[in-house]
Amino acid sequence: MRWFVSIGVAFIAGAMASDVPSFATPGPKLQVEQHLAEKDGAAPVDVELILAVDVSYSMDMDELAIQREGYAQAIVSKEFLQALKSGPNGKIAVTYFEWAASSDQKIIIPWRLIDGPETADAVANEIMKTPIRRASRTSISGAIYFAMPLFNEDPYHGLRRVIDISGDGPNNNGAPVTGARDEALSKGIVINGLPIMVKEPSYSTMDIDNLDWYYEDCVIGGPGSFVISIKDREKFKEAIRTKLLLEVAGRVPERRVVHVAEREPRVSCMIGEKIWQDRWGR
Repeated sequence: MRWFVSIGVAFIAGAMASDVPSFATPGPKLQVEQHLAEKDGAAPVDVELILAVDVSYSMDMDELAIQREGYAQAIVSKEFLQALKSGPNGKIAVTYFEWAASSDQKIIIPWRLIDGPETADAVANEIMKTPIRRASRTSISGAIYFAMPLFNEDPYHGLRRVIDISGDGPNNNGAPVTGARDEALSKGIVINGLPIMVKEPSYSTMDIDNLDWYYEDCVIGGPGSFVISIKDREKFKEAIRTKLLLEVAGRVPERRVVHVAEREPRVSCMIGEKIWQDRWGR
């Protein structure tokens, strides 16, 4: 089941389990069991969480700074630490990387254990001390392909494996995003999304209308996956905190739920590539 939450425009929906693509054997459940078996003896955590953060040029410096601060503040918040303790192990493993083009990903924080205020403070400080950077192009597929093998490098094993993608535009570089998404889902990995929609769509930045629909239909997937969209700059940090709370606690939004019938994507999953081709012919 997938869930959609909009910060700034109260919209939430859940997709029936049939919306999640089916896969050939071995299925997602078996893949998770194999993953846990391969890491037998590793310290258990409630979730292995990858935070994949967009730093493309369409993000202005103020947005990038707020994004960094949002993650740092969320990790040390009282609500986050309470959610952390609600899990069976009371701890998570997290890594944080920034991405832009298909060949441009940079790990800011390698795998770290968060099990209380001290380790949360350490991770938050690491996030804030790294210089902010920007880079060209937007490859969500590249971010997903980069993220998947990171789970094999994690010295912990989690009950859940989650890739958290935040960004302000559609995929326009690298492989199609749906192929990357489906490969991750086939491995039992959940993908959640944080589409950033605080600016009006612009020709120069390749923004699109209904980026939240794009994330819902083309990017996220897996049991309990969800989208939290940001349409108000003032809600930026609140949205990040809400998203992390849901991921750590393994919960879905506790709001009115509207079931969405099985359907074709409302936004073309190749819209970013088409816009780039139309404008620059390559």
